[in-house]
Amino acid sequence: MADNSLVIVDYGAGNLRSVVNAVRYVGGEPLVSSNPADVTRATLVILPGVGAAACVMNGLQSHGMTGVLLNYIESGGLFLGVCLGLQVLFESTEEGGCKCLGVLRGKVKKFSAGLKIPHMGWNQVRQRKKHPLFDGVPDEANFYFVHSFFAAPKNSSVIAGVTEYGGT
Repeated sequence: MADNSLVIVDYGAGNLRSVVNAVRYVGGEPLVSSNPADVTRATLVILPGVGAAACVMNGLQSHGMTGVLLNYIESGGLFLGVCLGLQVLFESTEEGGCKCLGVLRGKVKKFSAGLKIPHMGWNQVRQRKKHPLFDGVPDEANFYFVHSFFAAPKNSSVIAGVTEYGGT
């Protein structure tokens, strides 16, 4: 039986299976839902994403999730954006000029020409500040990346960790 307090948002696309498997691996039993009411009752919301930002935003809008997610985040609810789930938290993206949720000031930018895109591989992440996601993870641990874009927040205080790929 799913724990309704941990909701993975299903907006019709994304890497749901991978995220569900990861949550189960660490002992959770998520509720995968496209029902905005489930988000309002959640204690943790995970927004997965793979593909294009415009598809994520269209899926969220068509399922009535944008306002609910914004209210949830603004109320201080625990939220984890995975891949595009993080990217759509920004104001906009260079990927087709898509307007996003605007929770975080800044934009998502495409890597510079000349770099291999998508960037795929292991990179060390330097922790810039203490964060619960890094509990038990040593500084400069390797993380696996598959991405063509990077987040460029206007306020550097929101950055928990960085890596190097054509820049920081």
